[in-house]
Amino acid sequence: MLDSLEKTLPRDSYLGEDYFAQEYAAIFESEWLCVGRTDALIQAGDYLAIRLHSQSLLIVRGEDGDLGAFYNTCRHRGTELVPLEDPGPVSGQFRRGIVCPYHAWSYHLDGRLRATPYLAIDAEGAALHSIALEEWAGFIFVCLRPRRDKTLSASLGEGTARLQRYPLSDLRVGESIRYEVAANWKVIVENYNECYHCGPVHPELCRIVPAFRQGGGNDLNWDDGVPHREGTHTFTESGTTSRAPFPGLSDTEKTHHKGELFYPNLMLSLSMDHVAAFYLWPIGPGVTRIQCDFLFHPDEMRQSDFDGSDAIKFWDLVNQQDWAICESVQRGMQNRVFEHGYYAPMEDYSLDIRRYVTEKLGEADL
Repeated sequence: MLDSLEKTLPRDSYLGEDYFAQEYAAIFESEWLCVGRTDALIQAGDYLAIRLHSQSLLIVRGEDGDLGAFYNTCRHRGTELVPLEDPGPVSGQFRRGIVCPYHAWSYHLDGRLRATPYLAIDAEGAALHSIALEEWAGFIFVCLRPRRDKTLSASLGEGTARLQRYPLSDLRVGESIRYEVAANWKVIVENYNECYHCGPVHPELCRIVPAFRQGGGNDLNWDDGVPHREGTHTFTESGTTSRAPFPGLSDTEKTHHKGELFYPNLMLSLSMDHVAAFYLWPIGPGVTRIQCDFLFHPDEMRQSDFDGSDAIKFWDLVNQQDWAICESVQRGMQNRVFEHGYYAPMEDYSLDIRRYVTEKLGEADL
């Protein structure tokens, strides 16, 4: 009986424009968001610009080596310092500081006002508007509305301990793929959070990890990781690779797959030799932009015969399967008879999105 199953969030939470605006303000403009990797910004002046709905952000590597985050808006007239017609992210390098393309007001890499052509302006109080920025395990996080009781550590939660042996800070981006998925961001997170769908949707993946389809993906031990088929140890078409395991992993982690979701927008899938990092950026109630970074150990990347395409191609296949089914869900929910969905017992982790969103919307109403 359907009445015995837990209900998902209601239809409007996946389709409604007003709901999306309320949700976006309560979550994506209020919580810690992952915007990328620190190793993408190596030299002084390297920057990453990204639009989070109506808010435009700029992350810059300073002369002192530290990262800073600012609103991407000139103090003079509000012009974008890095034009972003597209949501981004867009990367580049400032050579002599940050210069506004409109009237050439310029700023130091740490956001301080540098020069105002033909005007005498007191630099004190005219710096770029800063944004809270923190780093964890080589990932960059920003928060537009920081609170004393809302630290990054508290937001990340217990998942960091489960990944403590993975050398995440040392890893480097081998390749990135960007996707635009015609589905609500919660549909994508719900899909990531369960393996009930793995048997029907991911036959190639289930050949490597048979546990994903056994019992509908029930009773998977994500704390210890999910075991590969005997003789396989990573996410490639063959389940094998010549790349060495990350240093410091336990024997179990060398033959098991781990996954971790850090709300609201970072999903990590970890093999013994590479990590797939997914960043989700909702564009609207029915569109989500996803960037997938493939992270490898620098010792492997320095090898003359290094080639990460075995993992990248396999992940792209699995990703495309996921995005296609998520888009089908989004289209199906538009039928007038749809009021809400249901969670099967083995989809308990997907209930987290319901709990998370309800909690954050409740906080916003206080």
